Amino acid sequence: MVLGDARAGKLADNLTGFGRMLRRAGLPVDTARISLAQQALGMIDVGRKSDVEAALRAVLVSRQEDQHVFADLFEAYFRNPEIAKQLMAQLLPQAKAENNPPARSARAQEALQAPPKPQQQTNPPKEEKIELDAAMSASDRARLRHADFNQLSASEFKLIERLVREIPLRLPTVGTRRRQFGSHGDQLHWRRLLQSAAKHDGDFLSLPMSKRRQATLPVLVLVDVSGSMERYARLMLAFLHQALYHQQRHVYAFGTQLTDLNPAFAERDTDVMLAMANDAIADFGGGTQLGAALKKIREDHRNDIVGNRTLVLLITDGLDTGDHDSLAYELDWLTRQARATVWLNPLLRYDGYQPLAGGAQVLDRYVNKMLAIHNLEHLSTLAIALAKLMKQIR
Repeated sequence: MVLGDARAGKLADNLTGFGRMLRRAGLPVDTARISLAQQALGMIDVGRKSDVEAALRAVLVSRQEDQHVFADLFEAYFRNPEIAKQLMAQLLPQAKAENNPPARSARAQEALQAPPKPQQQTNPPKEEKIELDAAMSASDRARLRHADFNQLSASEFKLIERLVREIPLRLPTVGTRRRQFGSHGDQLHWRRLLQSAAKHDGDFLSLPMSKRRQATLPVLVLVDVSGSMERYARLMLAFLHQALYHQQRHVYAFGTQLTDLNPAFAERDTDVMLAMANDAIADFGGGTQLGAALKKIREDHRNDIVGNRTLVLLITDGLDTGDHDSLAYELDWLTRQARATVWLNPLLRYDGYQPLAGGAQVLDRYVNKMLAIHNLEHLSTLAIALAKLMKQIR
């Protein structure tokens, strides 16, 4: 077994190295978990690889989306002898790597990369100060929370892409026609009242009430993937994939054409979703024709808008290059079918922004609300802003 010999003191070192690799892959593994994992290995037979994997998985993985990454890294770190050749190939560029490396997730591949040598960090550029292993100070986190997504360095962008996946989005709810029993409500629950009276010889000790059952609004998301939205689109897709995974939602990307992202959003792993979306979107970095995309929605995906209850999120900067009369016609139809239409505009990062472009003026005329989404702070407060909007339009 490659795991190491506990009697020789190698087990703890191997376990610590494995924990660091998991942390580089984005798993929340700290020293307390490493210590707990070491205790778990002391309670099993470390000669059985399945028991070792199950014990480490139980104490080191707390999120469903990390299961696949853990499996890849465990296979690479403990069991697959080819990992030594891969690591040596990365450390020594002249060495030949294997021709057909095993397929792993993007997070696992990144975690397996060798860390930079100390001498390579003697004169690091300012934008590369933040490391991907999340070894940040409180001031770094505070600065990133308010940093514009479009101004991030490459390493900061990768870190933010992981952080946005942890932001929850509590969608507004509405009362349905179905009612449910409760201690409080606006109507008597007659069935419960009669049952109570039957048990107590015609008397009842309390008044059972009923209220409308609450249901989360279905969501239709349209993400602009044109050149001006390049950075925001990827982060918003990562954010929405985790935030809306258990919700009723339909997601499309639009540039010069409409792309159905629902098959990609059905995947549990965000990295897999982003890879599938990248393959599906053929017009990434092109122009913006929102009117044509909405026409496609009206003609081919009308059922995605459910009975005037759907919350529509339009993620775009409004720099539309299509026909503005067509855009106005389609937006008029869309807003009459939906419960609310919200424009998530990254250009609100500029103080005093005004929708002066033709497409932006049309959008501003039809949507219920325009909200900023250009940094983590605004994404974190998006749920609160949506709840306030729903109270205003009821």
